[in-house]
Amino acid sequence: MKISAWTTLVDALREHLQLTGTKKGCDHGQCGACTVLIDGKHINSCLTLAAMQTGKEIVTVEGLGSGDELHPVQEAFIKHDAFQCGYCTPGQICSTIGLLNMNKGSDPAELRDLMSGNICRCGAYANIYKVVEELKDRNTEALSKNSN
Repeated sequence: MKISAWTTLVDALREHLQLTGTKKGCDHGQCGACTVLIDGKHINSCLTLAAMQTGKEIVTVEGLGSGDELHPVQEAFIKHDAFQCGYCTPGQICSTIGLLNMNKGSDPAELRDLMSGNICRCGAYANIYKVVEELKDRNTEALSKNSN
């Protein structure tokens, strides 16, 4: 892929690779809609240049699960009705996986702090917290294998 040196990762994903699951929100790293996983860690793709990610594993919401089988975090989002309009959902899901990969979110205050970079304009936070609460005690290796 040939892109300009100043192309952000979110623009490379959406405009050059047609991976539109990652949403472009504020373009300032404040809303979390563009969150993707880079080498298993969640990152705002609007704040990094695509050229800086050469050789790294980048997983978007399209890369989770396989075929008709959803990633466990996607299943939990559906189970707990943790999305409303769905615009922030891809970023929320990637942030949740990143948080679980870090084995963080042991108490509600830490969980809210770690997820605070993702804004849901519909206010589905309570249900998103239920997702993390349900999944944080699961084997994180099993959760992350589907995101590779």
